Amino acid sequence: MAAKTSFLMRICLAALLSSPVVVTAAPAEKADIETLRSTGEVFAEIAEKVSPAVVFISVEQEYQQQEYSTPTPFEEFNDEFFERFFRHRFQRERAEPKKKIRKGQGSGFIISDDGYILTNNHVVANADKITVKLADGRELTAKTIGTDPETDVALIKVKEEKLAYVELGDSDELKVGQWVLAIGNPFGFSHTVTAGIVSAKGRSRIGLTEYEDFIQTDAAINLGNSGGPLINIDGKVIGINSAIFSRSGGYMGIGFAIPINMAKYVYQQLRKDGSVTRGYLGITGKDVTPEIARGLGAKGYNGIVIEMIFEDSPAEKAGLNTGDIIIKLNKKDIQNWNNFRNNIAEIPPKTTIELSVVRNGKIKNIDINLGTRDSDALARAQETKGAKELGIQIQPLTEDLAARLRYKNETGVIVSEVQPYSNAAEAGISVGTLIKEVNRVKIENVEDFWQQVGNAEEYVLLYVRQGRYYHYVVVKFED
Repeated sequence: MAAKTSFLMRICLAALLSSPVVVTAAPAEKADIETLRSTGEVFAEIAEKVSPAVVFISVEQEYQQQEYSTPTPFEEFNDEFFERFFRHRFQRERAEPKKKIRKGQGSGFIISDDGYILTNNHVVANADKITVKLADGRELTAKTIGTDPETDVALIKVKEEKLAYVELGDSDELKVGQWVLAIGNPFGFSHTVTAGIVSAKGRSRIGLTEYEDFIQTDAAINLGNSGGPLINIDGKVIGINSAIFSRSGGYMGIGFAIPINMAKYVYQQLRKDGSVTRGYLGITGKDVTPEIARGLGAKGYNGIVIEMIFEDSPAEKAGLNTGDIIIKLNKKDIQNWNNFRNNIAEIPPKTTIELSVVRNGKIKNIDINLGTRDSDALARAQETKGAKELGIQIQPLTEDLAARLRYKNETGVIVSEVQPYSNAAEAGISVGTLIKEVNRVKIENVEDFWQQVGNAEEYVLLYVRQGRYYHYVVVKFED
């Protein structure tokens, strides 16, 4: 009997091993799979709907590179190190500068059927030729309508009608944790779609632009995504992909997008006037800490404290004082200094605003008529000791540029243009040079640079990086 049972068990086991095993999911597992399938379908529908309005942008900029008819001894021996550091000590005959073409690329998205396209300023700035490639393969020449370096937003246009376009959403309604999609042309791979969530809102003090209120996302953004749309699950644009935080030059899980509400304000002015006009108050300040509030007799109040008031500014004329704590703008609570600056900038000049300030423990309501922001304490510095006198133009060090020029983990500004025969050219400054310090002061952004240049007298001492090498360069102002 035992032998018979053992034989039957062997037959059953053999049958099991030779028969296909069908595993069925439990009801709960089936529900999870359906949820994933539904999520994937939503992403696919959004990508299909939006992708035709996302464009690939390629740009060309013509520049001149100084050539010399007689080489230095170091050029003859092909010694780059000595050539870089000592070429200015040799008198050489100049040849005709050679015209060269600098190329770049990025993304953008069509926002009207008659061809208006939003992108980043750093994608199209100073471009001599802009080519837009549509999803169907057509290539069109675009013209720049206007750019705004202070937010890194640009508006370009192609001559074409009845184009697919995207709908702009409301970035103020965006919540941390919500799904978003990034669409663009990373590394030239057209119409790449990545998904992620909103990691944070209101990111500032990153050093990319003058006005910052970035959306942070973990949707993969890489080189070439700049200017592309960040999309919510309703298929509406809620941001313009602008930069990444990276220690490697590639995606590391942190990307930044300009909120579309900020971009809308810029777009409306660029389309109407080709430039952006901002409200001007004329103060500098910072967030109030409990210690500052106590010291100024404003214990328990939140807002910003005025640290400096500019001469002849609307703030001075209205009677604001240093040490005043501003707690409300037009009866709305103030979140922080960065948010306050952005709000003032988006109010039209000549508008009367109401500030609620705490002074000596008492609240005062003060009406102020805003002036026009002179984009250009910066421009004034440039006029005094500016681009002409130094012989160079500079631009911010963006993540894209840092990766392209291999300046990762660096701070400073990038030389974007060098005038032929200028003192800067003679001192060895070239396009792509990273300027880290001016007269021993560390440079974080373009405004820092021109402020220090404006304070100088006869020359500037620059601490620069060129390729792998760091060194000091003295550049005299042009006569």
